Amino acid sequence: MRSNKSGSCVINYAAAVAALVLCADVSHADQGGSSFWFPGQFASLAAMQQTPGWALSVIDYHSSVAAAGSAAAAKEILAGKIPANVNVNLNLSLSGRADLVALTPSYTFATAVLGGQLVGGISGQYGRAATSIAGTLTAIAGPIVVTRTGMLEGSLTSYGDLAPFAELLWNHGVGNYMAYVTGNVPVGDYDPTRIPNIGLGHGAIDIGGGYTYFDPAAGNEISGVAGLTYNFRNPDTQYRSGIDFHFDWGASHYLTKQLFVGIVGYAYQQITDDSGQNPILGSFRSRVFGVGPQIGYSFPVADMQGFLGLRGYGEFGAANRPSGWNTWLTFTISPSAPAAIAPTTHLVVK
Repeated sequence: MRSNKSGSCVINYAAAVAALVLCADVSHADQGGSSFWFPGQFASLAAMQQTPGWALSVIDYHSSVAAAGSAAAAKEILAGKIPANVNVNLNLSLSGRADLVALTPSYTFATAVLGGQLVGGISGQYGRAATSIAGTLTAIAGPIVVTRTGMLEGSLTSYGDLAPFAELLWNHGVGNYMAYVTGNVPVGDYDPTRIPNIGLGHGAIDIGGGYTYFDPAAGNEISGVAGLTYNFRNPDTQYRSGIDFHFDWGASHYLTKQLFVGIVGYAYQQITDDSGQNPILGSFRSRVFGVGPQIGYSFPVADMQGFLGLRGYGEFGAANRPSGWNTWLTFTISPSAPAAIAPTTHLVVK
């Protein structure tokens, strides 16, 4: 969920993106099907500059996912602490749902840094996650065979991890460029034997960059942001997820100065193997793609600028991770551009 902009004012919800990046593990990949990066965090106008000052984004995130085979088994192996030397035959299915609210305060500095605009902030979330695993798991250790059939399920309403972030933004005519760094501070509610969790249980660092083409005269825009996530070892499980590559994109057209419509999408691919997992799971590299519609509207709020946007994604092509659908409802409030420099064309939203 990156930033939202209105006129020349950009409301950075990249932070909020970072917040959901650490969300409930029913929705992700890597360890037990969970990852730091939430695909879809960046969308339209991701690299556009912003009006200096404080901004606040509130993101309401909903997802519903399902999985079978190794993606479901990874959860039960982790929660059940099944040893790596135990052979496991899998016939399991997983379903999960997350309802989370992320808060992301951010500050845009007026003084240039490396010729660009510096934005910094932090994101965190609170909400509810529910997961169920059904089917049959057969564990074999030498002559001992144990078969368990039934359902494991649980829900949790709690707080998640924190995700600080920083961005540098540059503008050259219709071309806009961005570099960012963010990461996961594992302070959220996490228990390795629980299904599900809100916290991730380990640290992570994510770096990347993006580009936005925006023609205010025609009202057309297209953006793309790529990044890599490095995951640290989980001290409770000794599990380390591999390096993840992600690419988020968005394209929009302004119907009026305040209203735009468009499409959004993402691609997520783990590029190195996990370590510390049960051998039956193999390398457990995860993958997923998503695409869907978006709409946004900007409006004045006293002497500030408000933005309300909605994006939805349907997922496909998933491997070793739950998949389904998710929605992002974003409200952002940020400083208004000074009248002397405020553009007369379109609102911009990340």
